[in-house]
Amino acid sequence: MPPLRKQALAIFKAALLAADPVRAVLAHLKLEGETLVAGRRRYDLTRFENIYVIGAGKASAAMAQAAERVLGRRITSGLVNVKYGHTAKLRRIELNECGHPVPDAAGARGAERIAQIACAAGSRDLLLCLISGGASALLPMPAPPITLEEKRAATGLLLACGADIHEFNAVRKHISAIKGGQLARMAAPATLIALLLSDVVGDDPGVIGSGPAAPDRSTFAEALAVLRKYRLLDRVARAVRLRLEMGARGELPETPKPGDPAFRRTQSLIVGGNRLAIDAAAAKARALGLRSHVLSKLVDGETRDLARKHAAIARQVRALGRPVQPPACLISGGETTVTVRGTGLGGRNQEFVLTAAMEMQGVEGIAILSAGTDGTDGPTGAAGAIADGATVARARALGLDAAHYLENNDSYHFFEPLGDLLKTGPTNTNVMDIRIVCIR
Repeated sequence: MPPLRKQALAIFKAALLAADPVRAVLAHLKLEGETLVAGRRRYDLTRFENIYVIGAGKASAAMAQAAERVLGRRITSGLVNVKYGHTAKLRRIELNECGHPVPDAAGARGAERIAQIACAAGSRDLLLCLISGGASALLPMPAPPITLEEKRAATGLLLACGADIHEFNAVRKHISAIKGGQLARMAAPATLIALLLSDVVGDDPGVIGSGPAAPDRSTFAEALAVLRKYRLLDRVARAVRLRLEMGARGELPETPKPGDPAFRRTQSLIVGGNRLAIDAAAAKARALGLRSHVLSKLVDGETRDLARKHAAIARQVRALGRPVQPPACLISGGETTVTVRGTGLGGRNQEFVLTAAMEMQGVEGIAILSAGTDGTDGPTGAAGAIADGATVARARALGLDAAHYLENNDSYHFFEPLGDLLKTGPTNTNVMDIRIVCIR
């Protein structure tokens, strides 16, 4: 493997290590005698009769491990929904494996049980809620009469149309019975501590996992506007459309907003996010003798546009030494969106690298990697991909037309025969994507 590619992979591995959920939780949750310290708040455990652990997300199994390490036998019981294969060994907390990114019946059954735990909790009970990226799909509880299949179809349409995470969540919260602060409403008057491993730009608790324990600033009217914007109003199920229309007319109760009594005994605590991975990547790049330059920790927008910008900056560094002198490493974090027009297989990271590879073809001394920290990229078994200036030529020698594969959103089948897919398996973390550009 060329040295630049080895450096990019080493930097990515360092970023994953820093985003370890167990370390993140243990840095924010501690036990001092009979006092639980969560961030800056302290809880006298002698005041509580039961401690329940609930939650959902790709990293929630590892977060549950940390919770057990801190609280041990003090935990009465618990249930956490996780993506298939994203598991860990636990003693007192049950894991329920279910579907992501498309929710399934197993997820719905788990969400129902989590809701039952929350509803049964009393004023002398403590709920520890573990939320990480993926919780939106892993905590499916459609608001009646919407069925799981109808919600799943709406989710698929939103995934394909290029809606950003805020638009996506505005709809999901308002066709759900548990998202958008509704879990906190169920849990009241119990004490609720939500530990959040962020996978969203800005680390907004109301966006992470669609904010089941956080105030919701979005409205039924905004959710309805999203469907109109992407011309989905006539494509979603009738029950979905009617619910949003009724809510927009004030005929249904809104999700709980800031200041709602449901949050009187609720704490939301960010335990980690993309910044941890980015900072570790920059440190590793420096250790490898590269001048690290963080382009942004808040990248969002259309994948292809951002890939072209990253490639242009890399070429400028190579040719002019701006904004950093080579040898250098450009790093960015966040999540992009893909507007799906083709029928191929891929994800935003693979599409990012394919677009960048086309922009860099023939340019020597640049390698680019983009990958999801959760180990998955779209509906594929790859976390992302890696490429350099020779990638398009190598593909052409195998009879692969890069432009054709990009047009068909088929980046997975472009990179697979090249051996350029990045496959990590489940990482049990999820702090968005990271992009690494190494320049000789």
